Amino acid sequence: MNTLDGKTALITGGTSGIGRATARQLAALGAHVVVSGRDRVRGDQVVAALRADGHRADFAATDLDGESAARSLARTATELGGGHVDVLVNSAGVFPFGPTHETRGADFDAVYALNVEAPYFLVAELAPRMAERGDGAIVNVTTMVAQYGAAGMALYGSSKAALTSLTKAWAAEYGPSGVRVNAVSPGPTRTEGTAVMGEALDQLAAQAPAGRPGTPEEVAEAIAYLVTAGWVHGAVLPVDGGRTAV
Repeated sequence: MNTLDGKTALITGGTSGIGRATARQLAALGAHVVVSGRDRVRGDQVVAALRADGHRADFAATDLDGESAARSLARTATELGGGHVDVLVNSAGVFPFGPTHETRGADFDAVYALNVEAPYFLVAELAPRMAERGDGAIVNVTTMVAQYGAAGMALYGSSKAALTSLTKAWAAEYGPSGVRVNAVSPGPTRTEGTAVMGEALDQLAAQAPAGRPGTPEEVAEAIAYLVTAGWVHGAVLPVDGGRTAV
């Protein structure tokens, strides 16, 4: 029997990168995975590949631009999951870089809507139901730049720092009812989204002991660990090649 047999896992941003790798990891552990994203073509491709490997999978198309979309996605995933979502992985996010003085209000609002507001209201919808059942796991995907200052990363880093704080608050709030809330804090990871960084990604990764960018699969392994680790609450697990250790 696999660890997650009978469980439903919702993975936001599940059509590419870390989210897609996480969907594969959790499906391999027996979960029925619901992947969400904006691109229906990519979503259908992810689901088709998972089903071809004998896994249960569904796609929920959504643009997570705030509370309404988050609550709607939670309801859709619950329906697709047969009335329950047992695992939530908040992987969807945007990571804009640039000087603070060039940030516009619309940019600020869009980043916080996806990186903070959407996870907040997904948890608001799903965690109480997990608590009623006395079991559940939530993993938030943050970033190493939520742990230290970096020029040009104020907007992105601050949004993920908020998610780090929420991770600990939710662990305190829902942990006593059996819902474990944790986070992974990735460093430079080679995905479709970071391809635009080019050599800058390698230069950033070179500052860490590992000396190279991570892969989505390496981050997904850490997420799967936190999903299944029964006595881990409120942890923020660095998966950054050692960058925040030096």
